[in-house]
Amino acid sequence: MAGNQVIVIGGGLAGLSAAHTVLERGGTVVLLDKMAFLGGNSTKATSGINGALTKTQIKHNVPDSPDIFEADCVKSASGIHHKEPPAHTAPLVKVLAQESGPAVDWLTSPAFNLDLSLLSRLGGHSQPRTHRGKEKFPGFTITYALMEKLEKIMEDSKGQLARIITKAEVYKLITGPEGVVKGVEYKKGGQSHQEYGPVIVCTGGFAADFAPDSLLNVHRPDLAHLPTTNGEHCTGDGIKMSVAAGAGLYDIESVQVHPTGLVHPDEPEAKVKFLAAEALRGVGGILLDANGSRFADELGRRDYVTGEMNKNKGPFRLVLNSKASKEIEWHCKHYIGRGVMKHYASGHELAREMGVSPQKLGDTFAKYNEIARTGKCPFGKRFFQNVPFQMNDDFHVAIVCPVLHYCMGGLAVNAAGEVISGNNTVIPGLYAAGEVAGGVHGRNRLGGNSLLDCVVYGRLCGAAVTKYLLENIARNPQAAAGRRVGMLNQHFNPAMKISVEPTPQGGCSINMEWGGSAGAPAIASMPAPDVLVPTPAPAP
Repeated sequence: MAGNQVIVIGGGLAGLSAAHTVLERGGTVVLLDKMAFLGGNSTKATSGINGALTKTQIKHNVPDSPDIFEADCVKSASGIHHKEPPAHTAPLVKVLAQESGPAVDWLTSPAFNLDLSLLSRLGGHSQPRTHRGKEKFPGFTITYALMEKLEKIMEDSKGQLARIITKAEVYKLITGPEGVVKGVEYKKGGQSHQEYGPVIVCTGGFAADFAPDSLLNVHRPDLAHLPTTNGEHCTGDGIKMSVAAGAGLYDIESVQVHPTGLVHPDEPEAKVKFLAAEALRGVGGILLDANGSRFADELGRRDYVTGEMNKNKGPFRLVLNSKASKEIEWHCKHYIGRGVMKHYASGHELAREMGVSPQKLGDTFAKYNEIARTGKCPFGKRFFQNVPFQMNDDFHVAIVCPVLHYCMGGLAVNAAGEVISGNNTVIPGLYAAGEVAGGVHGRNRLGGNSLLDCVVYGRLCGAAVTKYLLENIARNPQAAAGRRVGMLNQHFNPAMKISVEPTPQGGCSINMEWGGSAGAPAIASMPAPDVLVPTPAPAP
């Protein structure tokens, strides 16, 4: 299988998208993950996946386009203190925006049949383009759909088309002449193993690595004191092993601090926190400081909102009225079950909990309602969902704080997902998708772009690596013919095994094996004419 095999490291949405694309294009895949189960941080994504000019947007008459989306991404990627994003970001973000619609439609196609029928507008977006379904967290539903289908392909093909190996900690990329990546070495069960083929790295970021020599402490020691929303697996493994193989880096110092990590009242100092979905603000949630006052445009970019929190006094609360709560009901119920959100029967009850007077909170609500009516907000807010806020309403409320959330920086890649070396050349056989790849989001990522990045660049890497395999076959057709025919046969007739072996005369022999009587295999062999596998032309 090795001659036709693609190795994917990491079982989150990027790795799964890459694996399915390889299979769609006729390749075989082995997916390695160091954890006991797949999913990664992708299953935690709570707001949705962005897409411009999708079928869902068209149905809702949203006047969006890939160009409008691209402009929003470029503005966000510039960051607070810059007018332009990094130069390498422009071609990467163009691909992200232009391929966003096809990516979302791929997920809702019969291949996965996902429900992404609801839309919301997150911070920094000029249009409602963040897609989610009617229940559960979108990251969970999307990732599990791809995971379950890959598991079924592995089962149906008996591992001939796809293999999934968990608890497999990849620690080294195997390289050949001129730095070509040819495989990986990994540990499982205390033993070292090897797999061969081109490699797609989808191992995520490094925002949960707090070791003294971690990428976080080396490049952003000023942020290491913050809690994180990342799982324990996010330690930058893919970045480290790729750099050891010659890979370059983009924007490695760009780490996103999300403004709304959820504070559990019983564990306020916990290092790992759940994330309050940005969609909570998208449906109309407002942010209040310790004095019961608004202090920012709730739909501003993440770096802006975090900066405003740092200028004001906490604890900060995210407040949803009954209309907003109803629109995102599943999330609210989930957070209440986790103990990180509370329901208040009235504004008076909320004011008492906050330690402010009912008059103060009522004044804040009244001012916000007038701002929504006139559109004149001192913080520049332009979109107002589910108003008015009234003291006799009921509310869902969570205490929130800034948390480490996402690494914009990572491996240097081009618009096809190929990894770029420190000398600015493509490393043959090495690709990267998802959070491990740097440059796509510049200095600040828009909400909803993480899942999108995984799907868009996972698919691009899957397409690029199968093209790479075919180019290798074209360069050496006789050596590859048998593996290719056998692999294609597994797609259509897994009960039969076919192998093709080159002959000294420049032709090949075809061997077919299928189940015989009493379980004994029956084997047939026949010569094949030379025209089936052409002899390479002599060098000019």
